[in-house]
Amino acid sequence: MDAIDRKILAILQEDASLPVAEVAARVNLSQTPCWRRIQRMEASGVIQRRVALLDPDKIGCGVSVFVAIEAGDHSPEWLERFAGAVQSMAEVMEVHRTTGDFDYLLRVAVADMPAYDAFYLRLIAAVPIRKVTSRFSVERVKWTTAFPLNQKGKAP
Repeated sequence: MDAIDRKILAILQEDASLPVAEVAARVNLSQTPCWRRIQRMEASGVIQRRVALLDPDKIGCGVSVFVAIEAGDHSPEWLERFAGAVQSMAEVMEVHRTTGDFDYLLRVAVADMPAYDAFYLRLIAAVPIRKVTSRFSVERVKWTTAFPLNQKGKAP
């Protein structure tokens, strides 16, 4: 991956709906070489997919909850059951296995407190959990889906 690829990625992270001709003009390439670079990055998995980003408030999912989970059981069977449960729950936006005081951190999007309570009840019914700690976001200070592309330690 070279500097031109990184410029293309930066542009696509901001607006993946731009025509290839526009992306090519912004990186000083003709359309065909730019399209080939994009295709190569898609084929290699650098570009995983192109999506529309939605406003959570306007679609009724404006409450963000960070849910810390202490497993209690670390067997492969428990993990498989847990992974299946959270993957099937539409409210779960992200799941991270972590280090420290808890084992997993979930980012959950719901409409309101009753919707979170319904989610919580489904979660604890789906798999045994030692401890669940929920933290409600009061304000989203920063939100982006764009990765920083000009850091040291960057991929070749």
